[in-house]
Amino acid sequence: MTERWDDKELCKLSKLYNAVRVGNLDETKATLGSLSHDALNWEIPDKGETALHTAVRYGHEHIVEALVMQMSNQSLAMYNSDGFTALTMAVLFGKRQMVECMLRKYSDLISIRHSIGKNLPVVMAIDFRQIEMARHLYYLTPETDLIPKDNDQKIQKCNGATLLTHAIYTGTLDIALDLIRCYPRLVLALDKCDESPVLALASMRHSVPSAIQLRFWKQCIYSCMRIPSMPPLTSNETRLNVSNGEQYQSNQEDQNIISVMSRSCAVGVLNFFGITQLYEMKKIHEQYNELLYQMCKVISESKTQQLIDGLVYSAICRATTNGIFEFVSKMLETDLRFIWVRDKDERNIFMLAVLHRHEKIFSILYSQHTMTNYYSLTCLLDVDGNNILHMVGKMEHPTRVTQISGAALQMQRELQWFKEVERIVHPRDKESINNDGFTPQQLFTKNHKNMMKEGEKWMKDTSKSCMVVGALIVTIMFQVAFTIPCGNNQDTGLCRVFMISDTLSLFSSSTSVLMFLGILTSRYIEDDFLEYLPRQMIIGLSTLFCSIATMMITFASALLIILQEQSRMPIPLICLGGVPVILFLWIRFPILKDMIISTYGPSIFDKKMKLKL
Repeated sequence: MTERWDDKELCKLSKLYNAVRVGNLDETKATLGSLSHDALNWEIPDKGETALHTAVRYGHEHIVEALVMQMSNQSLAMYNSDGFTALTMAVLFGKRQMVECMLRKYSDLISIRHSIGKNLPVVMAIDFRQIEMARHLYYLTPETDLIPKDNDQKIQKCNGATLLTHAIYTGTLDIALDLIRCYPRLVLALDKCDESPVLALASMRHSVPSAIQLRFWKQCIYSCMRIPSMPPLTSNETRLNVSNGEQYQSNQEDQNIISVMSRSCAVGVLNFFGITQLYEMKKIHEQYNELLYQMCKVISESKTQQLIDGLVYSAICRATTNGIFEFVSKMLETDLRFIWVRDKDERNIFMLAVLHRHEKIFSILYSQHTMTNYYSLTCLLDVDGNNILHMVGKMEHPTRVTQISGAALQMQRELQWFKEVERIVHPRDKESINNDGFTPQQLFTKNHKNMMKEGEKWMKDTSKSCMVVGALIVTIMFQVAFTIPCGNNQDTGLCRVFMISDTLSLFSSSTSVLMFLGILTSRYIEDDFLEYLPRQMIIGLSTLFCSIATMMITFASALLIILQEQSRMPIPLICLGGVPVILFLWIRFPILKDMIISTYGPSIFDKKMKLKL
């Protein structure tokens, strides 16, 4: 067509582009009137798109409506240089009115794929995070576009599988759940990236309850929330009804619940306390669990080769690596034979759980249903000759360990892992040598040298800073003992409180100094980090906090004795003097709490684990 364009036509096309770009409808119509009747089919020179594409790109809805009315169905289906139809462009920009305008004119546009990726508009909407647009298009997309009509026909790499995996990855689990309910065959189908929905679900580590840690009050609210179940859509007729206005039934129910909550509390208050966020979080968790349940139903009825082709075994290994306990336990409940699944490096799920430090998955080993395979599972070797105890010595992915505050506590956790796994393996496995010539203990020592040094430095730095405070309190309390502000009247209650608190502060601060001194002069061998050093630190910090508290009591009683005639004056002074003490406690108390829980709290391994078979 370029050959027959003269300079006059090129000038008019350029004028048309500028008119459409700025949104001038009158000039657009006038320019179109001066061109031939098929000008709307022409690509604007150097732009690689038609006038309709340009109007969509610049967001001029009135121009789009005017152009669509004059265009044929064939013209509406034209691609630009990037392989997009005007409808797909409107979808990617989230322009709902433009999309509806084009579909009213030519409904089959929704089935026209991208010319390069061959993805439907609904899949493109998911990819570009236009979630509401994707929900709208999903219920309008014909069933035959998502899955082959013939049940015997292969469904690999169809748009239905691609939409399902992409919906899972983007957290649009309502669409994913509806797809699974309507088309169970998609569970083991591969998408255009050669991934299956099961594998995608095993990758969503942030969509499960075990991935979150909520404060006590948030956990209570989370537990009390009830999420209405999403009704299944069992036929294409139902899908069409939903497209006419019922597609947001689930969303309407969700909003009704939030509205009921909003009647008792302002929306701002809900957002401030994170109630709305908690609700959305729990909704995702419920949808994930339901999606997993529906997939397991299909998996339980599938043959071994179907499971291999659908990457189910790979999904179990990935879920173990990601620490998705819900996925792994549900798969084992579906078929206990999955416990023998091994990855490309010949590592079973328990070796992977140890390697990536996922204690809940490792605890499945203690289940009564897996106990019969106990030693069979723990004596296996990977391709490098490593047994399950060697896995503790490796630190390929230290992210789980680095979540623990303090290098000393990290080292303690690593030792706890080693001791626990060492307890369950066969005695010969403790001295087993891998292909590199290392026993598990040697490999652990080699790979934890830096952590030991960092733990030693952390212990010494913490001890030095606390020791300075303790020594200062010792000096002050010793001097205060000889300057009792009671005068000759030392039998009053306040004087007795003064003397007792001063004595306690002196003794406790002296004890803390000695504990911190012991830490500074310790040998710092591996086993010291397991209990000895943490115990010293716990005693030191506890006695230091006790000395600070009794020092404040001493200070308060002294003020009350000296200013007893001015009863109102000591109170603000006592409160003001307590500010630095409270700050010190606020900074150091979390360390003490974490250390007590890590050393003397419940084991990180649940030895009463049960699988529901």
